[in-house]
Amino acid sequence: MENPVIILGAQSLGATALDAFQSNDVVVYCLLDDDAKLQNTELNNVPVMGNTDDRELLKLLGKKCEVFVATEDTASRRSLTNMLRDEYEVVPVNAIHARASVSEQAWLGHGNLVGAGAVVSSNSKMGNSCLIGANAVIDVQVELADFVQIGAGAIVNAGAVLAEQAFIGPGAIIVGGVKIGAKARVGAGSVVVADVAANQTVFGNPATKV
Repeated sequence: MENPVIILGAQSLGATALDAFQSNDVVVYCLLDDDAKLQNTELNNVPVMGNTDDRELLKLLGKKCEVFVATEDTASRRSLTNMLRDEYEVVPVNAIHARASVSEQAWLGHGNLVGAGAVVSSNSKMGNSCLIGANAVIDVQVELADFVQIGAGAIVNAGAVLAEQAFIGPGAIIVGGVKIGAKARVGAGSVVVADVAANQTVFGNPATKV
């Protein structure tokens, strides 16, 4: 990546994205965050400069800077991503840690974060703005829709399909071929052996509806 990156969000997700870019020797120009307490501070020696809608800085996007959206809330990430597309005609870049393993035969959309030690296997498909935690495993032929979040150390086995905004907690295991519905939530450490309906929360081994 030739251009420096501006990260929107300077909390824990922003710190993870910053680490991913710095692991690849990508220059991060600054971070932006709407929390006034974070502004005019530094994160890993990179300045936090202003709000996420700072037009003076965002006008650098496209020609001089790339952008990554790392706000904690999914609705905020979706809103900022849409704003970037509509007003600045840019899409967020992917943040893939140097110690992650992403197959050349995997398909990735835009604005995804793949943490240190994570594995994204051959013929898997990832939409836009997905978050893959450290040491998580996305097995072959898995499909992730937009804004899916996979916690650290979770394993999504071959052929599983996760709909938009599905959340998989840290250390959870999704058995091969299982379908996880939109906005469904899987608790940490759970083992999912059957399909999970949209908006449903499951927990346990085997996972059952909460």
